[in-house]
Amino acid sequence: MIARGVLIASVFLLAGLAVGTTTAHYVPTSGDRFAYDETLVLTGGYGDYQGYTESTVINGSLGVTAVATNQTETAYYYNLDHYQNSSGGNEVWHSSGAFTFSAQSFLYLRGTDNQTGYTMPSVWFYMDNSLPVGSTFTLLNTMMTVVSTSFDYALDTSAGNSVAAIFAEGNGSYTRDDSYGVFNAVYNWKEYFDPGTGYVLGYLYSENDSNNSHDGFTLTDALKVTQTSYPLTPGTSPSSGSSSGGSSGDWLLIAIVAVVVIVVVVGIVVYALTRRRPNLPRHSTTGQVRYAPPPMGPPPPGIRLSPTDQPAVQQIIIKETVKVNCRYCGALIDSTVEKCPVCGAPRT
Repeated sequence: MIARGVLIASVFLLAGLAVGTTTAHYVPTSGDRFAYDETLVLTGGYGDYQGYTESTVINGSLGVTAVATNQTETAYYYNLDHYQNSSGGNEVWHSSGAFTFSAQSFLYLRGTDNQTGYTMPSVWFYMDNSLPVGSTFTLLNTMMTVVSTSFDYALDTSAGNSVAAIFAEGNGSYTRDDSYGVFNAVYNWKEYFDPGTGYVLGYLYSENDSNNSHDGFTLTDALKVTQTSYPLTPGTSPSSGSSSGGSSGDWLLIAIVAVVVIVVVVGIVVYALTRRRPNLPRHSTTGQVRYAPPPMGPPPPGIRLSPTDQPAVQQIIIKETVKVNCRYCGALIDSTVEKCPVCGAPRT
């Protein structure tokens, strides 16, 4: 994912953007809509997470349904989620609802598209498309920097296999404290936006978690839009030839991308394992990651051969009522209750 736009320097912005007017960027209109596919994966476990994996595949959509004169946008979202893990967990659910956000401050105003654990978050799916290279802005609670305004983003469309994009990147660290456990988390977030509207085209979020007990895992969250109600700008990548596997320039780009990705991943892992936490913005004040699925309880501990380490097998029945784990917070609750008394989530 190396930007080919290093050859373009001062052509990024028109001089008129320097005026700094509040109306320079695209303002969403009623009927704007996009759909996307997203995959969130937990892998690379070690310590108590050795051998444990989980994944969530999300088919989502988000659309603007109304626009107020003060640029307050009303939107509606829908997500269909399929979760599974290596312990046998398999679950399908959906979430949907309306919320409002500001096209001026880029903040959620009333409700969110199922975001939790953030303090006054900015929307993740829309940015000021007039920002020049080097500018900063916020997605959720992460500070992002505009790296390129003329990036070729790989996205199959009717116009070709790439589209023009704004590329922004952010890094951060925080303390995760949830059903996964207590971990030091270090992450990198690359996101790509349509330069014509500022709406998301896709992103790649990578996080490494570790603790003082030498347990840890890697989380990746990849998203790409599959449909938009507005036209996208074709990229400048050359189309594939009929008799060759790609030009030498393409192969060179692929090689450079592979090397950079390996270096970045190794650097992040080393950072996490050595717990050298830089002074960076926290991704979430509560340690919850966007789109993290409701886990099926903590993963099983690693194999321990000592008899004293083996947990006792228990079945808890109180007044003939079977206890089950809440699928959201893991608390033990009556199977007859409609909502978890701990976190308030519906039992089914």
